Formats: sequence, C-alpha cells, structure tokens
Amino acid sequence: MGDTTVTTPEGREAAIPHPVAAETGPGPLRRLRTPRRPRFWFEILLIAVSYWTYSLVRNAVPEQKAEALRNADWIWKAEQQLGIAVEQSVNHAVNSVTWLIIGMNYYYATLHFVVTLGVLVWLYRRHPGRYAATRLVLFATTAVALVGYYLYPLAPPRLMNGGDFIDTVMVHQTWGSMASGDLKHMSNQYAAMPSMHIGWSVWCGLTIYALASIPWVRVLGLLYPALTLVVIVATANHFWLDAVGGMLCLAFGFAVATIWYGRQPYALPQRVPTRARGTGRPLLPTRA
Repeated sequence: MGDTTVTTPEGREAAIPHPVAAETGPGPLRRLRTPRRPRFWFEILLIAVSYWTYSLVRNAVPEQKAEALRNADWIWKAEQQLGIAVEQSVNHAVNSVTWLIIGMNYYYATLHFVVTLGVLVWLYRRHPGRYAATRLVLFATTAVALVGYYLYPLAPPRLMNGGDFIDTVMVHQTWGSMASGDLKHMSNQYAAMPSMHIGWSVWCGLTIYALASIPWVRVLGLLYPALTLVVIVATANHFWLDAVGGMLCLAFGFAVATIWYGRQPYALPQRVPTRARGTGRPLLPTRA
C-alpha cells in the first residue's frame, strides 16, 4: 500500500493515511494502532493520573533498607574493583564549588519534570502524528522501572554506610529535593535503580535530536542527558550504573512502541490526516 506524504517547511515527512501497523488486523485493534490527533484535556488527565499512579506505586514498594544498603555496598565494591568508581571524586569536587553544586541541586529537583513536560507539549503541538507513540515510549520506560524498584532495592550513595558521600541538599539547604530533609518521608529513599532522571532525560534528548530542525537545538538535546548524568552523580543521588539501568528501561520502552505501531516512533508521520466528518474516513493530509 503506497504512502501519501506532505513536505513541511522542516523538510520532514508530514503524514500518511495509515501506518504500517494499521494495515492489517481487526477493526478495533487497527484503530488503536493508528496514529491520531491527540486531545488536549485527555492528555492532561492521562499524564496527571499516570504520574500520580507512578508515584503511588513507587512509594508503595517496601523500603527494604537492609537489602538496599547491601546492594549499594556491592555495586560500590564492584566499581572499585573494576576501576570505574568515580562517583565519590565527582561528588567531593563539585561540592567544593558552592555556586555549582547549588545549581545542580536545583537542576536535579526541577528540570527532570520541566523539560520532560516541555518536550511533551512540543510533540503535541508540532508532531501530533508521533505524539502517542513517543509518549508510549516514556510510559513503558517508567512502568518497567517500577519493576526494578521492587526487584532491586538500592540505596543512593549519599545514604551508604561509611561511603563518605556528601548529601549536597542537606549540606547546602537547597529547596526541592524529595530525597532529603522533611520531604524524604514522602518518597521511597531506596529506589535508586534504575535512574529515571536518566531514562527521562535520554528520552527528551533523543526526541529533540531526532525531530528538531534547528542544529543548535539538536545539540542541546544531546547535551541535556549528558549533563543530567553529571548532576545525579555529583549530588550523590545515583551511581552511574543506575544510569545504565535507566537506559535499559528506555530501550524497553522503544521496543514496546515500535512493536505496537509497526515502526520506530520518530519514523511515523509528523501529522495525522484530517477525517471527513461523520464518515471516519481520512481526507488528504494537511500541511504543517
């Protein structure tokens, strides 16, 4: 079946009547697997309910403190034996520069949410045909991370026994972290593996790099997860191996979305075809 495309000012494919995954299969399944224009209020409600559910489940995982501390000791010793235990050196070096570590504390507490929501809004407005599939990547990534929190409780470096790591939020009394101070009782302190700061930031970075048309914006997309990795290590909230876990979860998310839609999310049409009123049949795609 031939594809109908429209070239946008960005020079990217705009729309096709039916994605590969929608060409076969029963009617209801075909409709579910066909990219369609997202509905604003539905998306707001879906994201809010999904994040609430994620937080509820994450915090409902038992805080298996003893096992989490044993796992942290094991990871730290394994890294030392392999000569890749750099977290403590980075933590102490960055903490010695007050303005830098304070900035990183606020970065850790805020950009994780702000940038992710910003990318979702951008996708909704500029790439509605790719929005649902790319959002599915994020949701599947987060869902499988919950399994990791349950199966492998892990204390962050700042909570290790005798690890000599600096809890930078406690030392500098910065605002916003759910991991320190009075707010720590509202969050599971032993759910460090995998790191969703990395899972979400790499999702943001790849999405921006793949779909943005401005070169410097694409470069910023790649720099964002790299800087996030430095931040989670410098603030002693994660081992760098937690970042590997986050990227494995992201790979799972991409696999789920690719299987469901029949192609990689960024390869889907930028825009969806307008449907004729009352018929449900697609018209020719509109220009971006």
